[in-house]
Amino acid sequence: MTKRLKEICLHIPKSKALADVGCDHGYCARYALKNGLAEHVYITDISAQSLEKAKTLLRKEIEEGKCVALVGDGLRVLPEECTVLIAGMGGEEIVKILSYDIPPVFLLQPMKNTEKVRRFLVERGCSVSLDYTFEDGKFYDLILGARGGGDRYTEEEFLYGRDNLKNPSPAFLKKLRTERDKIKNYLLSSPSEEEREKLMKRLQEKERLLNEIDGNL
Repeated sequence: MTKRLKEICLHIPKSKALADVGCDHGYCARYALKNGLAEHVYITDISAQSLEKAKTLLRKEIEEGKCVALVGDGLRVLPEECTVLIAGMGGEEIVKILSYDIPPVFLLQPMKNTEKVRRFLVERGCSVSLDYTFEDGKFYDLILGARGGGDRYTEEEFLYGRDNLKNPSPAFLKKLRTERDKIKNYLLSSPSEEEREKLMKRLQEKERLLNEIDGNL
C-alpha cells in the first residue's frame, strides 16, 4: 500500500457501512474491514473490468458476505446510505458523483481541482471537519466531512484548505514554496506583459501567505 493510501486509511471514520467508490485495487476497503472500521463494505466502479482487481483482493470478504462488489455510476448503485470514500479522482468528477446525493459522511481525496470540491460542499450546506495537504512524491488534499451543518469558508480557505491555514503542515509549506519557486522560474522565461502581471500577483500572494505563516510559527 502506498503512503497516499495509508494516509487516507488513517482517516476512514468508523461506520456500519462504507462505500469505496471507484475503489481501484480495493486496499482501503480491505483496511476498513480488517481494522473494524465498517461492518460491511461496498466496492464500486463504473467499469466491470476495473472492478475485477478489487474483487480479487477481497475474494474472501466477498465470500463471507462482508463485501459487495457493484458495477455502476457513482452513488447510484448503493443499496443503503453509507459513509462514502472517493479517492484518486479529479475534483470535477468527485463533484459530479456527489451531485447525485450527499452521503451522511464522506472522505474525499481529489487529485486536482480541490477548490471546486470545497466550494461545492459549502454550497450544499455540508460541514468539513478535516481539510489538509499531505505528500507522497506529489501533494494531495484530503477532506473529511458530513451532510448538514452549514459550514462557512473564507476565500483563502477555499483556495488552500482550512487546516492548512490554521495549522500548516510541513507538506503544505513545501507545496507553497514549490509553487512560489515555479512562478519565479517561469518569470525568467520572459512571458508577455499581461501574463507577467498575473504571475506577479500570484507570486505576491504566495509570498504573503508564507510570510504570515512564518510569523505565526
